[in-house]
Amino acid sequence: MIPTLKQLENYAELAVKVGVNVQQGQTVVVMAPISAASLVRLIVTSAYQAGARHVHVEYNDEELSLIKYRLAPEEALGEYPMWRAKSMEEYAENGAAFIQIYSPNPDLLNGVDASRISAATKAAAHALSKYRAYLMNHTNSWTLISYATPEWAAKVFPGLPAEEAVAKLWEKIIDATRLEAIDPIQAWKEHNATLLQKVELLNGKRYKQLHYTAAGTDLTVDLPEQHVWLGGAKGNGKGHLFNPNMPTEEVFTMPHKDSVNGTVRSTKPLNYNGQVIDGFSLTFKDGKVVDFTAEQGSDALTKMLETDEGAGSLGEIALVPHDSPISNSNVIFYNTLFDENASCHLALGQAYPVNLNGGTSMQPEELLAHGANRSLIHVDFMIGSPDMNIDGVTQDGKTEAIFRNGNWAI
Repeated sequence: MIPTLKQLENYAELAVKVGVNVQQGQTVVVMAPISAASLVRLIVTSAYQAGARHVHVEYNDEELSLIKYRLAPEEALGEYPMWRAKSMEEYAENGAAFIQIYSPNPDLLNGVDASRISAATKAAAHALSKYRAYLMNHTNSWTLISYATPEWAAKVFPGLPAEEAVAKLWEKIIDATRLEAIDPIQAWKEHNATLLQKVELLNGKRYKQLHYTAAGTDLTVDLPEQHVWLGGAKGNGKGHLFNPNMPTEEVFTMPHKDSVNGTVRSTKPLNYNGQVIDGFSLTFKDGKVVDFTAEQGSDALTKMLETDEGAGSLGEIALVPHDSPISNSNVIFYNTLFDENASCHLALGQAYPVNLNGGTSMQPEELLAHGANRSLIHVDFMIGSPDMNIDGVTQDGKTEAIFRNGNWAI
């Protein structure tokens, strides 16, 4: 199914009105691959129609990144243009909304030295840390969407002709983002309300620990005393609702960075900076990864865990039922935006301050003292399966079923 012009217009409107909820006089920044130019033009049109004052577009091309990783001198990979970092900070400081279109080519960087990719990734993370803090604090509205490309579609549907693969990938995107609804915006309001019900239920429980069990997984995760569950639409610094991910099926909170123990096994491939990591297990002791294995992408996983002190600790836990729309498509997308919303997942690295009561007003040292992890990375990886069970331990020591056989039990 190649989307009609009307469906693409609806997609653009969703990104603008539900994704970032553009306000009168606001600046909007759109980051996108050059292949998504047709959708970008519709987003820009919709943003101005919604009252945007300025819409700034930044195009990217993964092929150019590949050329740099292969040919640039070693020292250049550890540099990042500070003018660009400062411009992103300035946009955020002035209240801009950020829309990013993510359409990966999962196999593009296969064969590239993982240390060269790691050096560039780390340099960018350092330079953009202040900008990223605005987003992780939900000070600014931001959203992430995707656009079907031939390269991505070929990975997802390798046995199909190129045009057919792209059409099938678009079909899955349209389904996942509720674009086929009579009123997609209303459909998203109803979906957000459903996620909010689970958020309120979990926040009322005040669990002190979660226990995950499944094939290859036996993991306990303590929760900070003041943890907060979130899901669906969020409020930005001015109280305006926005949806960071489209699609989304998760509710999530932060773990205590020092109190994760046991082993967890991935259940879907992870596309990390253009390299696929698959079939991996992580063993934690007192919050730190102390051992790991990977059937594919071991070098990339090693470099990721070596990024900084917090890269080997968890910053997020998220619950997604196995019986959910994206999971039921039985498609592996090699795109974390989609795969994480088909599966319970964890994230290595930085915690979201919004997942701690009062966290957005805390200094970094206070966040650390409350159990929030700190890192240059935030990498989600999928662990959900049809045999996953999750128990919650209450404040008085009772154990309750949260998930049974991959789905909600509460």
